[in-house]
Amino acid sequence: MSFKDTFANRQTSAADAKRKLMERFRAQPGPDDPAVIARLAEQKAAGEARLLRQAEAQRRADEKAAALAAAKAEAAAQKQRDIEEAARAVIEEKRRAAQLLVEQKAARDARYAARKKRR
Repeated sequence: MSFKDTFANRQTSAADAKRKLMERFRAQPGPDDPAVIARLAEQKAAGEARLLRQAEAQRRADEKAAALAAAKAEAAAQKQRDIEEAARAVIEEKRRAAQLLVEQKAARDARYAARKKRR
């Protein structure tokens, strides 16, 4: 716009722009147009395909989480078995040590009794 524009020129320009915009709007196909119906059908199919992909991805994620939980449970069970085995080994070692002490005391007592008997 230049300074020479008058109010009437600006008003005419605005009316022309508005008219062109309305013509473009009216030129668009209506909702019953086959092209619009086809485009809406494509959009619906794409949306359904997206939902199917999301459902499949969720199913895979759920399976992965279940497998991970099962692996963790198995690892915990194995750790518990290892702890129990280690505890049994410690108890057995202590039992053997106690048995050895009893045998050593019995042998010592037998030697002492034999020495007493010789005198």
